[in-house]
Amino acid sequence: MKALRDKIVESLTSILPIALIVLVLSVAFVPMDTGTFVLFLVGVVLLIVGLGCFMLGADMSMLVIGEKIGTTMTRSRKIWLIALLSFVIGIIVTIAEPDLQILAEQVPAIAQKTPLGNYLLILTVAVGVGIFLTVGMLRIVLRIPLHYLLIGFYVIAFVLSIFVSPDFWAVSFDSGGVTTGPMTVPFIMSLGVGVASIRSGKGSKNDSFGLVAFSSVGPIIAVLVLGIIFRISDVEYVLEDLKVVEDTRGVFFTYLEGFGHYAQEVAIAISPILVFFVLFQLSARVFRKRQLVRILVGFLYTFVGLTVFLSGANVGFMPVGRLVGQGLASLWGGWLLIPVGMVIGYFVVAAEPAVHVLNKQVERMSAGAISSSAMMKGMCIGVCASLGLAMMRILTGVNIMYILIPGYVIALVLTFFTPPLFTGIAFDSGGVASGAMVSSFVLPMAIGACSVLDPTAIMTQAFGCVAFVALTPLITIQLLGIMYRRKTSKIKRNFLSVEDRVLEYEVY
Repeated sequence: MKALRDKIVESLTSILPIALIVLVLSVAFVPMDTGTFVLFLVGVVLLIVGLGCFMLGADMSMLVIGEKIGTTMTRSRKIWLIALLSFVIGIIVTIAEPDLQILAEQVPAIAQKTPLGNYLLILTVAVGVGIFLTVGMLRIVLRIPLHYLLIGFYVIAFVLSIFVSPDFWAVSFDSGGVTTGPMTVPFIMSLGVGVASIRSGKGSKNDSFGLVAFSSVGPIIAVLVLGIIFRISDVEYVLEDLKVVEDTRGVFFTYLEGFGHYAQEVAIAISPILVFFVLFQLSARVFRKRQLVRILVGFLYTFVGLTVFLSGANVGFMPVGRLVGQGLASLWGGWLLIPVGMVIGYFVVAAEPAVHVLNKQVERMSAGAISSSAMMKGMCIGVCASLGLAMMRILTGVNIMYILIPGYVIALVLTFFTPPLFTGIAFDSGGVASGAMVSSFVLPMAIGACSVLDPTAIMTQAFGCVAFVALTPLITIQLLGIMYRRKTSKIKRNFLSVEDRVLEYEVY
């Protein structure tokens, strides 16, 4: 209970700033009806409790299982087994990702191309993650430098985009961001830590990170290939009317319906991982009885926390996000969207469940040399800049490639000057920053703004903000790494100079 209380207090400090920003906006610029505002307030409480439960559950179950599977696979020394299990794990955790299902529902052009409907996009992304997670695991085992592979794969992605309709660019790059959400990140990250822990020698710690990066670029390439095969163009977004809630009874039944829906989604999400864990335990028998009980309790916390979190985010935050976007777009030509988007971006990243998992893992693997607070500040600054760019693009109609191509060129060039550990962390952070809160609050805000300024450009201008959120942390975290290297080099030089002076004194 003490651990749960600590996690809830931690999530309170993450969610409260966003709630205060929306409160100020609702009073000063975007007045809301009482029912919608009550939905939002209840959503705030649910986000705080849900995020706290989820973080505790991830610590007790997902991280432990992932590390143990990673170490067991690597200890077997069988390349084919590592490749096969990585591919299967990548597919089952991606199909389970709630953020991906939300994105798939927004792209009717793909659903209309096949009897599979929305599942065509989901399966395409899942296969992309499976293949590239396998590549990432083999990279760790074979000790291939991370930045060479990342440069090659992003070059392939941008070359493929030449053959895809511009209407489909934003959706393709957004798919890489939504894939690495609260379900996949804890599992995939702990796999990398487990595999790297078996390796000995220089660079093993550096290779603990980077799997999330491969799990982000894989879906981009897979969805671009899908766009080439089906020649997808003229993708339209159908804007549904917001549900009107008039009284407290309406609020209660709206959330009750939400709990049922998201409990079902989370159960479907967790069940493949749970089945895989049971099969793994039956074959390897690596966990003792007490550990098994703890892991199962962790699964329960994860289920409850993610259900409560997604209900609060989607039922309480999504309609408010669209209303905020519509209201700000109606004022002074919409230019207020840029500063407000930047402020929201600075604080919204702290409310992402997967971000907390990454930061804690980084602090633990670096033995405290890279603090979670420094990581959080770097990511906040990056997402702040990315949402400023996203809102500017909505207002000006700038082609998304005019921002993505220079951004990724800068990020990939920095890999030659950044410590290898920070390269992996930076590209992982881009994936985790674009999660449930971006999908349920920031994207609806962009859609709301586009619905006022240019309803026909929702797919090309509103979509893409997830891709921007995934891009800018790559640059800011690598800059943090360069500063960290300079700082440690200066300390080392000072230490050596002091040592020399002591030596001279002793000789004298």
